[in-house]
Amino acid sequence: MVDWTAMRSISDVIRSGVDLDPSSPAVTCGSEQYSYAQLNTRLHALAAALTESLGLERGDRVAVLSANCHRYLELYLTVPSTGLVLVPVNVRLATPEIHYILRDSGTRVLFTDRAIPGIDDLDLTVVMIPDEYEALLGGAGETTFWPETSPDDLAGIFYTGGTTGLAKGVMLTHANLLANASSLSSCWPFDIKTTWLLAAPMFHTAGTIGALATVANGGRHVVLPAFDPGVLLDLVERERVTSTVAVPATLKSLAEEQEARPRDVSSLVYVCHGSSPASSPLLEHFHSTFPSARLLDVYGATECSPIVTLLPDEQLLIGHPRLASSGRAAPNVGVRIAQIEQADGVGEVLVSGKNVAKGYWNKPDETSSAFRDGWYWSGDVGYLDGDGYLFLVDRSKDMIVSGSENVYSAEVEAAIATHPAVVEVAVIGIPHERWGEAVHAIVCVDGDVTADELIDHCRQHVAGFKVPKSIEIRSEPLPRSGVGKVLKRELREPYWAGHERRIS
Repeated sequence: MVDWTAMRSISDVIRSGVDLDPSSPAVTCGSEQYSYAQLNTRLHALAAALTESLGLERGDRVAVLSANCHRYLELYLTVPSTGLVLVPVNVRLATPEIHYILRDSGTRVLFTDRAIPGIDDLDLTVVMIPDEYEALLGGAGETTFWPETSPDDLAGIFYTGGTTGLAKGVMLTHANLLANASSLSSCWPFDIKTTWLLAAPMFHTAGTIGALATVANGGRHVVLPAFDPGVLLDLVERERVTSTVAVPATLKSLAEEQEARPRDVSSLVYVCHGSSPASSPLLEHFHSTFPSARLLDVYGATECSPIVTLLPDEQLLIGHPRLASSGRAAPNVGVRIAQIEQADGVGEVLVSGKNVAKGYWNKPDETSSAFRDGWYWSGDVGYLDGDGYLFLVDRSKDMIVSGSENVYSAEVEAAIATHPAVVEVAVIGIPHERWGEAVHAIVCVDGDVTADELIDHCRQHVAGFKVPKSIEIRSEPLPRSGVGKVLKRELREPYWAGHERRIS
């Protein structure tokens, strides 16, 4: 069993996996497979390419904009181990959003598998995956990882939406990511027989939630480039996948696919999920089609690397009131409630621990607001029962979780407000059977404009997943509080009445 307290950096994780059995398979991606010895050679060649061929220096930022692949895993492991900072970029973002992240982070080198309009106008080096990447490795020597990496060194900047409309770069250290791996290892066994399916997008912290625990224990990764329920289940059967992470929408798709075209999925014994509510009927449906799988509900945030609370063996709680909870605090994570509403113990959820980020990149005001006195103020509202189980009931921040993507209302509102006919707008999340929440806008207009026209207008400014699925156009003003703030809870209430879980 790995001693996580002895780990100081991601390079320690790599050494642990290599030392256990160099000949053991480390990663399978399509027709390509590498043992730990082969992967280690590639990682050190990549380190040499970054520091020597590309001339990067300690602390420089390296961005990745790519579908899941074994090269993404190599960058995820090598960039921080070489004293550099990884910047994963969401492939679903609109071009202006991508440019903002690359500029804001000060990215020196971008690894990507696609053409990006206007990229030549940015001051950075572009390395195309796979051809230029492989040429870079082929021409590089071999170097050791950065010898002086400390647990508090920055490992990555993971961008998430912002209440001001601009994305925030969450600064995660080596210690943060190691704490997350330790938390996941506390409720699931990881060993050399683990086969972890990288199915969720790797630009999310949730997408790589099991990567370090798998590598440290000498397990194997199987990479799925893009989600497809049939392809995923074929991989489970063929590669004897043991573990993976999903969101409720994909759980539903997988259950439907397995019912329609059954495979031998008996190897799949651990499935974790999060990001949006999973209803009792959905969990019951999934459990009936994947009876060997133990379910783990994870509540978290990018700012927490991401794990905050865990609800293991969730399938045993089907029909129990505790299923509506998000579980209890992960080991070495503190959770408490700030009493912003002195009723029934409900208040904002605060988190502390080694998993909590250093703050937001180049945003001191937002950092000081969200990270106070050793606690991260999550913006989620909930309560703890007598046994320490967390129940989430609302959000104090205007954030919507649609599928696995965070959408901040301010971003969408700002895009819609640029239309000349819009007087005021409020964006909320409403229930959606597949995605958990759907983006919905209530727009007051002055003029002749349709919902479809506003949707098309919005699509020009933000990523597709942020564009409202529906728009209500009204002439009367939006409801406001005595100080003039739009009462979004009042707008949401008709849609959410009767739902057992309102946020994940």
